[in-house]
Amino acid sequence: MLYNYGSINLDHVYRVPHLVRPGETLASHGYLVGLGGKGANQSLALARAGGQVAHWGHLNANDFWARALLAEAGVNVDGILETRGPSGHAIIQVDDQAENSILLFPGANHVCGRDELKNMLTQASAGDWLLLQNECSALADAIELAHDAGLKVAFNPAPMTDAVLKLPLESCDLLFVNQGEAAWLAGLPEDSSAERLLDALNSKLPGCQLVLTLGGDGAWYQCNGQRHFQPANKVQAVDTTAAGDTFIGYYLAAVQEGCGIEDCLSLAAAAASLGVQQQGAADSIPYRREVEQVLASIRSTT
Repeated sequence: MLYNYGSINLDHVYRVPHLVRPGETLASHGYLVGLGGKGANQSLALARAGGQVAHWGHLNANDFWARALLAEAGVNVDGILETRGPSGHAIIQVDDQAENSILLFPGANHVCGRDELKNMLTQASAGDWLLLQNECSALADAIELAHDAGLKVAFNPAPMTDAVLKLPLESCDLLFVNQGEAAWLAGLPEDSSAERLLDALNSKLPGCQLVLTLGGDGAWYQCNGQRHFQPANKVQAVDTTAAGDTFIGYYLAAVQEGCGIEDCLSLAAAAASLGVQQQGAADSIPYRREVEQVLASIRSTT
């Protein structure tokens, strides 16, 4: 089983001709509200990929429609609890080039503490996975408690902050990072080559599996000197929101199935390539049958 202690946000998405500049008032030509949060997106992707995932988090009772959406997708939502305060939410701009800018309010995602985490972890067994992102409280406690209990820890340090550098990352088994996050962790310029970033992170976190995602430039896997490159599928991107979350969810579902690294990467890349062709966050995450059709098409042309 995989347990996802992850954020649940209400996403307010605005389509704009360009990302708003300081001091500018800009009219939006599209608006929608839906389920979001890196945690919820990753749980949804795992479930749509056929994985077994239980989500832990908090919502205001007025927003339990988001809990119902996760349950309908096959996520175990028994660990999504009610809180009196406001739910987390995000203000998302998506421009006509499919780039996005996101403003987060953590809300209910920051109410959990060490004691509650310790109680949650009694549901898990040694060898299970705990998935984390950098949108919830008490992450150091979560990593420490899970590691001590014999769980495997997967961490996506997004959105990246200096606080991540103080976490016990050496206790993580798998890190998912994009180029900017990798550079921040490694203390290197953001435009550093993938090879330089991989070398630096291998030195900093030896033995930790690393998946470095590069958007349209593909993805790398690294562990103990082993590296594998996965090219991206060439598509016309409409909205990149949740593309990374889709990749992570599908990758971990493939890990659950016992797939090799190459198959994990190819499945995740195919899912992400479908996701960026749709608008929205949760709404853009594809179903497994759609991803398998993409993979079949790729195989038929190689």
